Amino acid sequence: MSAEQQHDGIRRRVLQAVCTFVALTACPALARANLVDILPGIKPSVVAVGTYQRTRSPAFQFRGTGFVVGDGRMIATNAHVLPDAIASESMEMLVIVVPGKDQQGTVRQVSRVGSERSRDLAVLRLEGGEALPALKLAARERVQEGQEIAFTGFPIGAVLGMTPVTHRGIVSAITPIGIPQGNSRDLNPALIRRLANDVFRVYQLDATAYPGNSGSPVFDPKTGEVIGVINMVFVKSTKESVLSDPSGISYAIPVEYLHRLLANAP
Repeated sequence: MSAEQQHDGIRRRVLQAVCTFVALTACPALARANLVDILPGIKPSVVAVGTYQRTRSPAFQFRGTGFVVGDGRMIATNAHVLPDAIASESMEMLVIVVPGKDQQGTVRQVSRVGSERSRDLAVLRLEGGEALPALKLAARERVQEGQEIAFTGFPIGAVLGMTPVTHRGIVSAITPIGIPQGNSRDLNPALIRRLANDVFRVYQLDATAYPGNSGSPVFDPKTGEVIGVINMVFVKSTKESVLSDPSGISYAIPVEYLHRLLANAP
């Protein structure tokens, strides 16, 4: 082999190594850029859910996160986020707060139009005013383990201000919501009902969600499509019933059940 052929071989190997390095290092940067590009379209659709009473201090009491879907007048959240009753005789109202600039928010009255306790999902409708930008729901049965996700909500309620916060992670497992226990002492009423009726699957996430994140949209960071709804109470009461100190694992209800609830909403 001539010296020139040897030099050509070396140049090819160097070029291949450079291309491989660029490909490996560019992918994370591309993923980050996608999320940066997606977030401005996500945050205007994420709202705080709670109750409002003008004579109360504070007037707004935060209960969880919600997000706008459908025609821009529907709000999806967890059923457990909503109060059992509203003291309408004391001028209390069910509301959302739409975050604005400088930690300010706009209070909008809503009404409950649908809920499914077995999936801990609820849908609210805006009362009057303009519609809000809605998030797109992903098609069903497209989520895979290892898939990248992000979710946006209010992790500790209004304590950190009316600013939606985004977390990032992956779907670490797709797992049944109820798991049979080896000892009857580990059963609780919620788990018994779950095992006797409908053992559906939920998404286990490796990102940390907090109680205020209940109702937050879980979305694909590349497309912005919603694939699930964060749940921090309902799922843990069944999956982690054997634990005296619940883990920091986060869960989400698949979006297919929200599709179903919206289809039946009046």
